[in-house]
Amino acid sequence: MANESMAQWRARHLDAMGRAVDADGLFAVVAGAARELGFDYCAYGMRKPMPLSKRSTLMLNNYPDVWQARYADQGYLGQDPTVRHGAVSLLPLLWSEPVFAQARPLWEDARGHGLQVGWAQASRTPDGCVGMLTLARSHDALSETELDQSEANMSWLAHAAHQGLARLQRPAPGTPVLALSAREAEVLRWMADGKTSSEAGTILSLSERTVNFHVANALLKLGAANKTAAVVKAALFGLL
Repeated sequence: MANESMAQWRARHLDAMGRAVDADGLFAVVAGAARELGFDYCAYGMRKPMPLSKRSTLMLNNYPDVWQARYADQGYLGQDPTVRHGAVSLLPLLWSEPVFAQARPLWEDARGHGLQVGWAQASRTPDGCVGMLTLARSHDALSETELDQSEANMSWLAHAAHQGLARLQRPAPGTPVLALSAREAEVLRWMADGKTSSEAGTILSLSERTVNFHVANALLKLGAANKTAAVVKAALFGLL
């Protein structure tokens, strides 16, 4: 990267990501970019918005096999404070003693496996898909100077990885795309605020029967069993 401008560096990796045909290929590009930024390891996790009962996840990393097995065996995913942070915040997070204060076994175990330094940032797409990129290494703490020089590219890589991997996880061309009419979305927004069909009709100057007609159409389009499920699904897919 030393002989490249920031724009050239980003353009090179963005081009390579665009040519990737599957998640493994794109992750290889991300891992290469992470190495150029000074990180031995990187990990990416994505959680899709549906189905709510058992959300689909994508997990990719180049951690040592022994650590991958240990992380899974100990159920660390459910304890990991960086994962919890990424679920509620898009701000970057630097690994530290305070961050892992409530997960000491995970912190000590990770350090024992050579994962001493880490940084993570989450990203979201409008359809409700959440992803997080973690960059890690076994030496040299992240100094303020290094963060000043590299964090912009680290954040860019997190968002580029998420956009690229979300693209590869989308339905194949020709798959019907969820869409609501303006009136259907408007009716569901009032449902989301707790209004009944009668109340929504009064607000929108529509009959209750007309409101229910639009709700029924929305249920059909969304494949939802009831109004509550329709509202949740529409919100998760950014349709409201």
